[in-house]
Formats: sequence, C-alpha cells, structure tokens
Amino acid sequence: MSRFTKRICQFCLIAASIFAFNSASTAEAGGYRQTYSSWNYHPTRTYYYSTYRYQPVVTVPTYHHHYCIHYPSRPRYVYYYNPVRRVYWGRYDLQAAGYSMLKPEDQKGDLEAIPEEAFPEPAAMPPIPESSDGVAMAKPELKDLPSIKADVDTP
Repeated sequence: MSRFTKRICQFCLIAASIFAFNSASTAEAGGYRQTYSSWNYHPTRTYYYSTYRYQPVVTVPTYHHHYCIHYPSRPRYVYYYNPVRRVYWGRYDLQAAGYSMLKPEDQKGDLEAIPEEAFPEPAAMPPIPESSDGVAMAKPELKDLPSIKADVDTP
C-alpha cells in the first residue's frame, strides 16, 4: 500500500469517527431519539391521542412507543399509557408544566381505578423509558392538540 493510500485511509477513519460521534451526540441531546406524533381524535372513546416514540438505547435503531392520551373531560392532563403492559403510568400536568409518575402498584389499565392522591406532585420529566443513561423524556407536543389550542386562542 502506498503512503498516499495510507493517508487517505487514515483520513477516512478520522472523518467516520467524527461523524459517528456527532450522530450519537445529536441522539443523546434528544434529536431523533424521541418524538411525538401529531394528535388524533378517537371518536368512540372521545379522547385525543399522540404516539410517543423513543429509543431506550441510542445504538439500537429500533423504537418503542407509548401513547399520550388527553381527555377533554380532564383538560389539565396528558396521561401516558404503556400499550405493552396496558397501564397508565403517569401524567403531564399542563398547568404546572411537570410530570407525575405513578408507583408501580398504582399503575392500572383503567384510569378510573387510579385515585387522584396516587399521583405525586408534578416534577421534572422522567428518564426515557427503559433507558439507563438518564436522558429525560421530552415534554409532550401540544401545539396541534385542538382542545388546548381552543383554550389558548380564546381571548
């Protein structure tokens, strides 16, 4: 191998390393590691829902998902639902701009079965589910939630 070819190979390895480092940093900073879909209305259940997609591990290309559910009858909250375990596991308080995570024994599949006092005071967003690096979940996207938009647009 010529000296020129070795230099080209070294340059390519350095460039690839820089690209990989920047991609990982973007993912860890929130980038495309976690996203929310737009809100949809479920007419038979009379609620709005959004899909929260996330990567528990940055280096694995697959995403997991939970649902965010907003009931117009409970306009202050966005509830998080785990479709694998089939339980509500917390809620985002729109007024306090904080998150309340339920204890495992208080997580239920029926929201009516969860007493109000089971929800702790709202705090910072918890870590991304199933992750171990401590990166916090992004707050829910609310800009296209019709019931919130109506409240904001009203003079």
